[in-house]
Amino acid sequence: MSSVSLRLLCFGLLTLLAACSPADVNAPCDVPMPKPYTIRHPAWADSASIYEVNIRQYTPEGTFRAFEAHLPRLQKMGVGILWLMPVQPIGELNRKGTLGSQYSIRDYRAVNPEFGNLEDLRHLINEAHKRGMHVILDWVANHTSWDSKLSKEHPEWFTKNKKGQFQPPVSDWQDVIDLDYSKPELRQYMQESMAYWVREAGFDGFRCDVAGLVPTEFWNDTRQKLDKIKPVFMLAEWDELFPPTFLKREDFNPDTKLLEKAFDMTYGLRLHALLDSVANNKKPASALDAYFAAECRRYPAQVYLMYFTTSHDINSWDGSEYERVGTNARPLAVLAALLPGMPMVYSGQEAALKKRLRFFDKDTIDWQDYPLQDFYTRLLQLKKRHPALRNGDACSEFERLPASSDPQVYAFVRRKGETGVVVAANLSRLPHEITMRTLGPGVYRELFSEQVMKLGSGSKVLLPAHSYRVYERLPDLD
Repeated sequence: MSSVSLRLLCFGLLTLLAACSPADVNAPCDVPMPKPYTIRHPAWADSASIYEVNIRQYTPEGTFRAFEAHLPRLQKMGVGILWLMPVQPIGELNRKGTLGSQYSIRDYRAVNPEFGNLEDLRHLINEAHKRGMHVILDWVANHTSWDSKLSKEHPEWFTKNKKGQFQPPVSDWQDVIDLDYSKPELRQYMQESMAYWVREAGFDGFRCDVAGLVPTEFWNDTRQKLDKIKPVFMLAEWDELFPPTFLKREDFNPDTKLLEKAFDMTYGLRLHALLDSVANNKKPASALDAYFAAECRRYPAQVYLMYFTTSHDINSWDGSEYERVGTNARPLAVLAALLPGMPMVYSGQEAALKKRLRFFDKDTIDWQDYPLQDFYTRLLQLKKRHPALRNGDACSEFERLPASSDPQVYAFVRRKGETGVVVAANLSRLPHEITMRTLGPGVYRELFSEQVMKLGSGSKVLLPAHSYRVYERLPDLD
């Protein structure tokens, strides 16, 4: 793909573009435009970034109250949505490790006593709300622990093997058993349980574990019911174009439409895999153009996709950022934060976490005085305040700067009206000079150095090896 001007993620949408000025809509997507979805995002999500909270590993205490002390720091960092990993009691039968997986739910309507009690959780959510942040709960709808309350009270709600016994949903997940969503009573129970946490604890939505393994119509119906309580935000652990590693490709259904009626956002798993490949020189940065073209064909403009460089799964099973991509960890974080999607930061990234956190045992994060706190603060605060970086905004433009001679350099402009942000990342081990041939002239401030300079078409910028530059256009002073 050449350096053509694209709609945000190439996602042209006629009904939304009608609200844009002529200058904004001069480069619609050149493929058939998907029909608009019926989903309506909460107003507070349009400029939000998301932060995944691992309560168990966050503090030596591993409690809600201990984590609560970090809220002022995270507010200052620019976090809009806090995603709490599951808070319910963990099963003991067939448990892995000493503490078990937080995704092995024993009781959907109780609080894990290791973390605190319901009042502690309410207090945490209320304090987050006071600071303008919203909180979503990690919801495990697909399976429970072997000794769950449901397995004892309603064994008929589970799938069975040929011997009539409980069975894991995936062969490697031996600590959990699979629920059967052909049962209407199970669906009703699960919806009532989710509504319980919205009403009783104050949660603002859910991150739904392996959402594509649960019927889409269940999620569609659930979203309608939850929105009657209050507008919620729903994140699906799924990528509609990219099979998860635990699922055979022939069993993956690419026609799953989680984003049409149920979910505000899904994972950008394909982008995560692609960024790692580019960082390790397995693919050229130009492969990102094909990625965005595929998203363009798939989604209308208002869709949110979550971009990230690590998560609880990736850190524990694939390795830390520094283990996987080494010195390109920060350039990748810049791309994940400022490409057209919602950025996610995982617990410990601001500490430059260089180890795999144990998944089934206590393994407290060593914060080391937060060496990357300023780095993430600058990125997330820019995302929060800049009009060109709004989530799902059809009137914003994404423009790829001319292809570099180095296949590991990627540069682009995010623009809305007269405002804009220029981003360049060099994932190569060699320095490289890029030319801003399509950049409008003006005064710009570099985000990290705070250097102010004039830039325009023909301006040259030197990128050292494994580096990044982010330029924000300043208002004209004339």
